[in-house]
Amino acid sequence: MAPHHLLATSLLLAGLALSSSAGVHAGKPHVNHGKFKADPWTAGHATFYGGRDGSGTKDGGACGYKDADGFGVQTAAVSPKLFDGGAGCGACYEVKGKEGANSTKPGAAPVVVTANNQAPPPVSGQEGEHFDLTMPCSSRSPKRRPASCPSPTASTCPSTMVACAREGGIRYTITGNKNYNMVMVTNVGGAGDVVALMVKGNKRVKWTPMKRSWGQIWITEVDLTGESLTFRVMTGDHRKATSWHVAPRDWQFGKTYQATKNF
Repeated sequence: MAPHHLLATSLLLAGLALSSSAGVHAGKPHVNHGKFKADPWTAGHATFYGGRDGSGTKDGGACGYKDADGFGVQTAAVSPKLFDGGAGCGACYEVKGKEGANSTKPGAAPVVVTANNQAPPPVSGQEGEHFDLTMPCSSRSPKRRPASCPSPTASTCPSTMVACAREGGIRYTITGNKNYNMVMVTNVGGAGDVVALMVKGNKRVKWTPMKRSWGQIWITEVDLTGESLTFRVMTGDHRKATSWHVAPRDWQFGKTYQATKNF
């Protein structure tokens, strides 16, 4: 039989090992969210606004996007529930016309639009969420209308939230002044929306949560000047992307800085 002090030591080490192993599982487990997964198709309805060339739909709006942000006419103002106080800005939806008399070309693929504005809520008798699409989607001319867009008379318009396919990395446009920094986040892939944003400098500025001002414009009163800036974006599906040192130490207000990576 082993000496009592050796036996006690062995039991102690075994207990520590079991405690350590249990501790790994006792805390909140790490969740790997993986790639964005599309939602099921749900009922909705569509209307159309703006000029036939998409004018009046590209600049401004409740999200604050500009035409230069690259969304073009494949956009939609979405109902208040989907807009969610600005948290829904940038999300992508696949929208299709209901098959039948009010549909578009038979067998046409759905169109993917980016949420860039807020639409009125559904009214009595309208089914599901409201999508206010651009006029190019409603043009009756086959040469001008994407084959998948619903016709102007389509009331039922099934939709699903899908992954946003973007070219290049996430973009950050910095405006304001050193006492009131404003950052517009665009070209976000995956879920497309932004529910949280943090910024970090390379010296004195530690990780700092930014607050949503409106739409997709985020603010902080922390002086960010003279620092190389890193941003961390979290989308609605809780995935995160960190754009390390995307803005150099001599960054300037009014400029846009693009990361090398995206979701």
